[in-house]
Amino acid sequence: MQFYVYHERFKDAIDQYQLDEEQLRFTAKPKDCIKRSNEDSERSSILAMENDELVTFFVLHRNEGVKPYSDNEYAILLRAFSTDFRHQGKGFAKKALTQLPAFVKENYHEINEIVLAVNVGNEAAQALYEKCGFIDEGERRMGRKGELIVMSYYL
Repeated sequence: MQFYVYHERFKDAIDQYQLDEEQLRFTAKPKDCIKRSNEDSERSSILAMENDELVTFFVLHRNEGVKPYSDNEYAILLRAFSTDFRHQGKGFAKKALTQLPAFVKENYHEINEIVLAVNVGNEAAQALYEKCGFIDEGERRMGRKGELIVMSYYL
């Protein structure tokens, strides 16, 4: 699996990326995330490709983005994590999350923690994040779509 920061050459792959209604209860569409990343230099839209096919998408958000969830100035927020509906259940989300720490260390040298906020109702995602080394230390926040569990992965 290869990670790429979004570039216009990936526009067709993004246009074809599919999320179902259940996924959209908890995450944002990649097109919307890319638009926001283009307007905010602290956000990077990341594409996880397997055999030149876009399978997983997420955003890494530095500085202001992570502040609602962590006081650590060296933390980065993982947001809008999703897997294309047609590729769910194939292990791509787990593979992306397993490779994420090395990607962050390589590209964000000062970062020592990856933070995410997962909806209380999204139990499948919570279990996946735990399997991949994220820790729930009891922090909770209210989000637009309900209560969130804040989880951390320490680098």
